[in-house]
Formats: sequence, C-alpha cells, structure tokens
Amino acid sequence: MTEIDGFLLAAGLGTRMGPLSEALPKPAWTLRGRSLLQWGAEAFRAEGFPRLACNAHLHPDRIRVIADGIETFEEPILLGSAGGLLPARDRAGDALLTWNADIFASSVPFRALKAAHLASGADLTWLLVPHPGGPWTKVWLDGKGRVLPTDGTGHGPYLFTGAACWSPSALALLPEGASEVRDLLPRLRHPRGLVVEAFPWREVGTPEALIAAASELAPDQEGRLAGCYLHPSSLPGPGAESRFRRCILGPGATPPAAAEDHDAFWFEEDGTQIRLALPGSR
Repeated sequence: MTEIDGFLLAAGLGTRMGPLSEALPKPAWTLRGRSLLQWGAEAFRAEGFPRLACNAHLHPDRIRVIADGIETFEEPILLGSAGGLLPARDRAGDALLTWNADIFASSVPFRALKAAHLASGADLTWLLVPHPGGPWTKVWLDGKGRVLPTDGTGHGPYLFTGAACWSPSALALLPEGASEVRDLLPRLRHPRGLVVEAFPWREVGTPEALIAAASELAPDQEGRLAGCYLHPSSLPGPGAESRFRRCILGPGATPPAAAEDHDAFWFEEDGTQIRLALPGSR
C-alpha cells in the first residue's frame, strides 16, 4: 500500500458550528474560494508531502466532493482524536504528519516539524507557538522540550497549532475503536513540543469565527458583505448590503429578492431554500 505523508483530521460532529453543520462539515467551509480541507492539503504539498488522507464523519459525501487528491476514510462511529488515525496506522513510513482540518493556515512548517521529531526520537511531537492569551488550552514543556502533564509549571505557556508528527511506534499503540490523544500520552516516549515563531493561523470553529475570518481574510470574496459570510455558490441578490445583517449565506443560498434578514443562516437543500436562526439571535 502507498505510504501516507499527511493526515487531515476532518471528522467531528460540528457542534460548535450549530446550524451550519446542517449543510456542511467544518472542513468544507471556504475562505478565498477554497475549503479549509484544501487549505490544509496545500500546506502539506507546499512542504513536500503530497500523499494525503483524511477521515470524515459528518456529511462524508460532502467531504469526498472536496477531497481532490486526498484519500478519504469514512468514520461512521466517531473514533476520537487518536482513534481517527487508525486507517493510517500501517501506512506511516518513518513518521505521519497530522493537521486539524478546521483551521485556516496558508503555510505550516511541516518539514521542520518532521525533522525535529525524527531527530528527537519522540513518539509524538506537537507544533507549538507562544500562547497569545485567550481561552485556548495552554501547553507547558520541561527543560528538554517534553510535554508536561499539568498546566502552570515549566516553560510556556504555548498553544498547540493543530499540527503534529507521530512515530509508527506511537500509531501501533492505538487500540481498536475510539481513543483520545490525552489518554494515550502516558504510554508514549517523552511526547515533545517544537516551539516555532507564530505564523498566520486561525481556528474557524463557530459561526462568529467564520464571519470574522471572511471579513479579515477574504473581504472581496466570502466577506464582501459587511458583517456576513457569503459562500461562493450563494446568490444574495441586489441591494444585499442593506438587507442582511449577521447572516451566513451558505451553499446554494438564494434568499427571496425582497428579503431583509438578520442573525440567520440560509442554504439550499434538495431544491428548497432553508432558513435557520444563528446562535445568539435576538
């Protein structure tokens, strides 16, 4: 079987996306006309890692549609943050790079991550950046760069970027069925963190985050309607800038020409225009 260079973790329930998950899984939402899944794939390829795979749980058919050049493994029952790698367990070569596919980044230092991982002899290496503050989980390291099991001690805090490198010996420890990285950590040889300078990186995990990312990263495309998100296949109609506020016009959305709306999510399903309220609507 062909070895896999990189694995994009694309399975999940999309709970934080709320009603948006009725239409698309998180990795299928676009910025600058390209899905988050393909942004991750291009980051791998740019670093010299073209043999890619992903898993898919929610709307797996819609992941397959956008998974051009990415081998897709359906996950009917969620297998967790570690168990999702089971399809790659015997196809990793000297190491397997992984990426969380609900994150936007146009470039990721995967080559440096793999080189540091192989040089260290670790079972697992996380790509970290200095923690920017905010609610994200903090990671702490000891003086040798090993991940500490508790917060608040050692060097740090750092932020996990969504990129990691696994050794075949670590993948061999994966049990059949569901498993989580946090439960596997005690069995791994000195899991490490590679700290790099902060690079353009953005989690796109909620409707508000999607709208904000569109405004800041794609102001002439998905963010061209102030305070809203427009999917490339949506048709908002004339005068949309004065008719919509805090709306997400999803795949195939074509609201009525005279519609004025706010705090809403529109998309097309089987020829019907669907409207759902966004979380936090008043």
